[in-house]
Amino acid sequence: MSQDHGGEGGSGEHSELGPRKFSTTRWSLIFTASQGATPEAHEALSSLCGLYWYPLYAFTRRQGHSPEDAQDLVQGFFTLLLEKNHLAAVDRQRGRFRSWLLASLKHFLANEWEREQAQKRGGGQTRIFIDRQTAEGLYSTDFSHDLTPEKLYERHWALTLLEHVLATLANECALLGKQALFEKLRGTLTGDAEHVSYTQVAEELGMSLGAVKVAAHRLRGQYRELLRAKISQTVEHPEEVDDEIRQLLSALE
Repeated sequence: MSQDHGGEGGSGEHSELGPRKFSTTRWSLIFTASQGATPEAHEALSSLCGLYWYPLYAFTRRQGHSPEDAQDLVQGFFTLLLEKNHLAAVDRQRGRFRSWLLASLKHFLANEWEREQAQKRGGGQTRIFIDRQTAEGLYSTDFSHDLTPEKLYERHWALTLLEHVLATLANECALLGKQALFEKLRGTLTGDAEHVSYTQVAEELGMSLGAVKVAAHRLRGQYRELLRAKISQTVEHPEEVDDEIRQLLSALE
């Protein structure tokens, strides 16, 4: 994965996809609702949990739980989080959604909820669907990593975020009729730039070499802006975004 995610993404040079604004973040919304959950905060929490379920599943599996138990426990955790007023447990000092979410899961697992209860909660009430086959398919790739549960969680949080950013950018480019160009240049975003020949792309798409280079430059800028916007949803303050990017990229090393 390319690490060209520097501060120039917030320089004010906006792409044709439009500026990314640091408005009220989802995490800030959740924090604001901590004294009384609102439908908006519930929706924000549900959306974030739905996106980042696998890092929690990987953490639970690396803790020694079986696939079946990990599925039940993570689903039970989400049900508790979404259906009970556990927003009140938010610790302002934690500041970042990923830290709070992992601490909350650890607390849930330490309380040793009865497996029967977890299975009942996993029987359809939970709003976060976990496909065990998909989860185990992903987890099978982790055997080559000698990581602690916490490090594995951080790694998959970063991977999930970057994959989501890439997918969102792909969708935006498709809406602009530039899906073919995106597919040809996506290697410049994923660390495979050495395998991208601008000359070949120009020939295949009927573009000039200069136009392809400009498009690649703009695409990288759009990727940086979108990455910062996505991360801003999981931190309390916009000024924390740069440090969060550094931490997440270090988790991939």
